[in-house]
Amino acid sequence: MGVMKRFEQRLEGLVNGTFAKVFKSEVQPVEIAGALQRECDNNATIWNRERTVVPNDFIVELSTPDYERLSPYSGQLGDELSGLVRDYAKQQRYTFMGPIKVHLEKAEDLDTGLYRVRSRTLASSTSQASGPAPAAPQGGYGYPPAAAPPMPAAPPPGAHQPPPGGPGQGPGPGHAAGPGPAAGPGGLPGTQVRRWIEINGTRHQISRATLVLGRSTEADVRIDDPGVSRRHCEIRVGTPSTIQDLGSTNGIVVDGQHTTRATLRDGSRIVVGNSTIVYRQAEG
Repeated sequence: MGVMKRFEQRLEGLVNGTFAKVFKSEVQPVEIAGALQRECDNNATIWNRERTVVPNDFIVELSTPDYERLSPYSGQLGDELSGLVRDYAKQQRYTFMGPIKVHLEKAEDLDTGLYRVRSRTLASSTSQASGPAPAAPQGGYGYPPAAAPPMPAAPPPGAHQPPPGGPGQGPGPGHAAGPGPAAGPGGLPGTQVRRWIEINGTRHQISRATLVLGRSTEADVRIDDPGVSRRHCEIRVGTPSTIQDLGSTNGIVVDGQHTTRATLRDGSRIVVGNSTIVYRQAEG
């Protein structure tokens, strides 16, 4: 049984208790769990042949409404999420420099349903005695992602290179650095275009060059719909933005037309499985 499936079953065991209210929140614990797994993968550092270190201190930033819903259960939820990170690390043969902690914080700049994950490596006193450990914040993951940190110095020989899609690098499969400011009408520089999607009424910010949608927890935006494939389709930000089918079972319908690739405009309606996605963009 997979790590995520065990995590979901543990949450199901609590659903008739305190977590019954939590599941009404726009942000679901399973979404945060998937982001924590990706945060480990994206910030894994190879120390030697037998040791790959990942962050152990995670901060989950939530909108004010989501924080108010989840904070009363932060202790239980933090323990469950820490256990998931521990199980996932064991599966991937990752190690930690100190105890695993997951904290919830309120972020005024996030709308309901959006979240952001930041991480860092904090060494315990035992680990510090055996050698230095990085303590600077790692790159974030979520919707929208945390601001990109300054470019680091060149890593020492043999050090792990961040996977494609990190800040300042080319896009990898399903992941990419956030797009820069887009030109407005007439090509005026400095005008930013905000882009987001609405899935069955829930809003998700687009703050990266590519966004993978699917049923898998590895997708950038997870759609809990049996008619949606694990990696169903991908939105590519540009002028104009486009959507591409990723070999899904049921395909995509854009503005009433079955297609494998289509140009998106503000208000475009995309149907995947039994779910409807509305693409939005606006200057601001």
